[in-house]
Amino acid sequence: MVQITLRRAHDRVIGSTFWRRSMDSPAPADHTPAACRAREILDRVADKWSLSVIYQLDEGTKRFTELKRGIDGISHRMLTVTLRELQRDGIVSRTMYAVMPPRVDYSLTPMGRTLLALTGTFVTWAESNLDEIETARTTYDYQAETVSPLPEGKG
Repeated sequence: MVQITLRRAHDRVIGSTFWRRSMDSPAPADHTPAACRAREILDRVADKWSLSVIYQLDEGTKRFTELKRGIDGISHRMLTVTLRELQRDGIVSRTMYAVMPPRVDYSLTPMGRTLLALTGTFVTWAESNLDEIETARTTYDYQAETVSPLPEGKG
């Protein structure tokens, strides 16, 4: 892997790093355009806020304020951005009603519903392993603090 600043037609962009390859060699299997798009989608649905929104919408259609109340720590802006991206990906639908005051409902699309088993598994796993994870973090942090730094010039 070589990081370069110029991009040529035969270079593949992976994140902010370019992978150089010859024009006649095939792209590695995990660097195909489909794999890159799949990673982009996985990044979207697996981020912490998207998982929470999908999990909340399992209970049915909700308004923005209901979602915000149900997701601890999410800001108004972050919920707005997350909902828009999930809507763009076809996972969440947004329904506006022409009433006063304006009413907007969010729900999972049929494709979004297919994610429920996966998100439920992730959320359940996280909730059931909170104590073990906290113990592991505490142990790691303690060990990181007690390890003496390398002498200058040795690292």
